[in-house]
Amino acid sequence: MKAIRRFTVRPVLPEPLRPLHDLARNLRWSWHTETRELFRSADPEGWRPADADPVRLLGSLTAGRLAELGRDEEYLGRLAEVSADLKEYLDGPRWYQEQQAAGAELPSAIAYFSPEFGVTAALPQYSGGLGILAGDHLKAASDLGVPLIGVGLLYRHGYFRQSLSREGWQQEHYPVLDPNELPLDLVREADGTPARVVLALPGGRSLYACIWLARVGRVPLLLLDSDVEENAPGERDVTDRLYGGGSDHRLLQEMLLGIGGVRAVRTWCRLTRTPEPEVFHTNEGHAGFLGLERIRELAAEGLDFEAALEVVRAGTVFTTHTPVPAGIDRFDRQLIVRHFGEDGELPGVPVEKILPLGRETYPGGEPELFNMAVMGLRLAQRANGVSTLHGAVSREMFSGLWPGFDPADVPITSITNGVHAPTWVAPEVFRLGAGQVGTGRAHQVLAGGPVTDGGTEQQPGTPRRWDAVGGIGDRDIWELRRELRGQLVTEVRRRLYASWRRRGAGTAELGWIDDVLDPEILTVGFARRVPSYKRLTLMLRDRDRLRELLLHPTHPIQIVVAGKAHPADDGGKRLVQELVRFADDPRVRHRIVFLPDYGMGMAQKLYPGCDVWLNNPLRPLEACGTSGMKAALNGCLNLSVRDGWWDEWFEPDFGWEIPTADGSAVDEDRRDELESNALYALIEDRVAPRFYDRGAEGLPDRWIEMVRSTLVNLGPKVLAGRMVREYVERLYAPAALSRRALGPAVARDLAEWKAKVRAAWREVSVDHVESVTDTVAGGSAELGATLSLRVRIALGGLEPDDVEVQVVAGRVDSADAIADAQVFPLKPAGGHDLEDRWLYEGPLALDRTGPYGYTVRVLPSHELLASGAELGLLAVPNEATGEGAGVLMR
Repeated sequence: MKAIRRFTVRPVLPEPLRPLHDLARNLRWSWHTETRELFRSADPEGWRPADADPVRLLGSLTAGRLAELGRDEEYLGRLAEVSADLKEYLDGPRWYQEQQAAGAELPSAIAYFSPEFGVTAALPQYSGGLGILAGDHLKAASDLGVPLIGVGLLYRHGYFRQSLSREGWQQEHYPVLDPNELPLDLVREADGTPARVVLALPGGRSLYACIWLARVGRVPLLLLDSDVEENAPGERDVTDRLYGGGSDHRLLQEMLLGIGGVRAVRTWCRLTRTPEPEVFHTNEGHAGFLGLERIRELAAEGLDFEAALEVVRAGTVFTTHTPVPAGIDRFDRQLIVRHFGEDGELPGVPVEKILPLGRETYPGGEPELFNMAVMGLRLAQRANGVSTLHGAVSREMFSGLWPGFDPADVPITSITNGVHAPTWVAPEVFRLGAGQVGTGRAHQVLAGGPVTDGGTEQQPGTPRRWDAVGGIGDRDIWELRRELRGQLVTEVRRRLYASWRRRGAGTAELGWIDDVLDPEILTVGFARRVPSYKRLTLMLRDRDRLRELLLHPTHPIQIVVAGKAHPADDGGKRLVQELVRFADDPRVRHRIVFLPDYGMGMAQKLYPGCDVWLNNPLRPLEACGTSGMKAALNGCLNLSVRDGWWDEWFEPDFGWEIPTADGSAVDEDRRDELESNALYALIEDRVAPRFYDRGAEGLPDRWIEMVRSTLVNLGPKVLAGRMVREYVERLYAPAALSRRALGPAVARDLAEWKAKVRAAWREVSVDHVESVTDTVAGGSAELGATLSLRVRIALGGLEPDDVEVQVVAGRVDSADAIADAQVFPLKPAGGHDLEDRWLYEGPLALDRTGPYGYTVRVLPSHELLASGAELGLLAVPNEATGEGAGVLMR
């Protein structure tokens, strides 16, 4: 019989065990080994059935076991130590507070919005890399003491659970998640009633949401949940599942995340009396509506739209994670009008002001669509990609918003992602490192916080702090790798058996699983989402050749594969099925496996146990690709296309690069053929021989040296602590200073100045450029010579203080395009003539040999602009534009 009502009965802990409650409700346990061990020892047999989740474990403990633990002096002593450690972690000063004490001007708080957060498998609110990155961002911020407030949605079905049919077709399951059984607490008002946010919907309807709190160390993560009694059935389902539903459903989710998220932050700060955020970080475009809500708040205080927009932009950071336009949410213009019209949300913010923010005004854009990434860029003064290569790709992809500017000048920077080492480093790896530097220092090293060494503080991420790992003996490293590989073999067999049972196989059919994988064989891992560009099946391009690699008599390999296709992506599901059917072949099934239901729990076993991590996307479509970082932190070598983070940090000491066929004349099929052949050749000729090449003591000396180099030299670079520090120093702190500078009067003045400049810009032109002391003779000049330039500029009624005139110079190619440009300012050389033209002068030093050239440009200039390209306005000489006027951007 089915129950007519469901509720959760919480355990009553004996008084000596009460601290277990706080330890279980703070997700720091997910990356703190001592806390996990404390819970595991409470019920070693129940730890795995509880999925290593302390909340579930406590709910399963019998009253007798609780009483027994309450009398166990040794256990209570450990409990006291771990509880005291958590208190010190939560309350003590960390890197951020030390920077403030040293005089750094940092934000009082930062709100970090993301559609998904991968903090722990016990809180399944993620689908893939974006969510895992967001979770690692929160954890690293906590470790560094950064006052972050996370904001997301609570999906009652999460993403989905994956299984396989007998034929290998992906099947989706959506378990119901009860927040009361998760490590969450309901945010309540002072009178005990649940706190609510509410959004107005068309037709007089309302969307209500409660707020759940997840404690991620020092960082509160606020998750909005629409499954509340006040809502009609349709509105209750707004937060039903991650990345599900049609356009209207997705729009409501993103309105709740952005608009409702700001209101949830305001509620949290009011209830806890914590400082209001000065900076709002939009992690991808899904949360872009948060800027509109903040404009509404300012409008309610009397600020007009244009001035409010300047205030909002100053304090907003936007991070793009996609290298392809297809990965961006776009909504029909009329859907936006319906939800933000007269009876919709955001009163005081006219819909005719909202629409231009998301309009695709560039060539090839669709003006009838509302683009969330475009709005994110227009509402943020600072934007970034997530690797150096992705930054360049993003500048190219969004360059239409800044027409006339070279992609290199588009104001999108990059901060390369990192991973949270305490989450992803296997305990065995940690213990080996701690044996060299001590447990406390090892924790600090992995977290990315400052470490004192002989009284001298070393900055997080500096390689010197990792040098001690270089002192670990070859045999210790190799025995560690063998141990982790053996653990992976055991885990794979367990998961493969469970998968085949769900596929309908009987016990008598599955004896072969006992021989799947071999702890002594070179193990390759490949696990990620399954969009087509990640090329799950590239390894199957020549199946005979792959079989030869798997079954090689002296240098065999074995491969562990995992990944989920989006439920609506039948093409991705076909790729999964193709791989599964190959792995089902009795000839090779002991050497290649596909594990369904890839998630954080599986990943934490998979990365450490692999010897090589494979990544073969279509370059440059991998924004960053952090799975290889997690593998590297465990001594796993990378075998990857030069894309994402691997493009900037690849060295032969860390692994191998798969050559790419990037030529425009190469079609997709031919490209796959060339790159798969390169992959096979690398494994056959270089990777496998190095693994099996044994030295005098029976160890693979050259392989071990690569493992050591990966840990010592690559390890410090891939830390999320390094990443968060860069966000603080390069984006958050400047954004906070910009926001503080914009009081109401200053914001109005800035908005009026921008309007004046935009109105006058079509009359701005570069009329004449000459060299007063021309040292160029016969088309050449000597290195070290100086040109004295004089330029005549028409300012169209603007003043010299409103603009900056620059010389852009550098080497030129055969088409006279300037590469690796240098920029030199020119100074006004007196008043203006009767035609309102101004003279500018300045020197140009010829400090490079070879083909060289220069041009002149005029940009708006104001002390409150983050860059000269911010307004998207540019004037260049007639020779470049074919006309004298400036080019109006956006």
